[in-house]
Amino acid sequence: MTRHLLPLALAAAIAFPAVAGAADTQPPPRIVVSGEGQATVAPDLALLTLSVMREAKTARAALDANNNAMAAVIAAMKSSGIKDRDLQTAGIQISPRYNYTNKPDGSQEAELVAYQVTNTLSVRVRDVDKTGEILDKAVSLGVNQGGGINFTNDNPAATVTEARKKAVADAMAKAKTLAEAAGVSIGRVLEITDQNVPPPPMPINAKAFDAAGASVPVQAGENSYTVQVTVTFELK
Repeated sequence: MTRHLLPLALAAAIAFPAVAGAADTQPPPRIVVSGEGQATVAPDLALLTLSVMREAKTARAALDANNNAMAAVIAAMKSSGIKDRDLQTAGIQISPRYNYTNKPDGSQEAELVAYQVTNTLSVRVRDVDKTGEILDKAVSLGVNQGGGINFTNDNPAATVTEARKKAVADAMAKAKTLAEAAGVSIGRVLEITDQNVPPPPMPINAKAFDAAGASVPVQAGENSYTVQVTVTFELK
């Protein structure tokens, strides 16, 4: 009888330390909080998107007219101090335009009436104070499609770093408040992740400049850089 019980006793003795070891490896209690930080800085770069559209009976004629207009716009950009490296063609599109006539049987008859050519130019303006003057010149010389403007910063790293520090401080303050309310205290940081939220672009419409008698009034304002962090703390 004793011989039969001995193997079972040994097996139980071996199993108990394994269970204790598994309990020791349980992760410590923790708290996960989010924080947000924001820092502002004046922009030092304006990004413009300007489009020229020309229409003609043939694709060749429309392209030639568009080329002449865009060449004048690019020349005006360069005369205003824009360097070659800050001028980039963003796209050229050639498309037919049709007139559609309803027929008695309910179908439609398509008549080709013209070809449209649209050339889009991306421009970096490093002297932000010249943005209105450059927009005015562009529209006067042929830009006739809605464009876009985005005031940004060539190197926002220092501002983003400031926002990141504020975000971590915000997360730590939240964690301390929650821990104190629960009667515990926070320990070491176990994990941090962050996400940058860039400032949104400012839309413009080139047609709004047609009646402008002087340079387009443009206010650059400030760029606000936001960082969101998620921090995991150990609880003690």
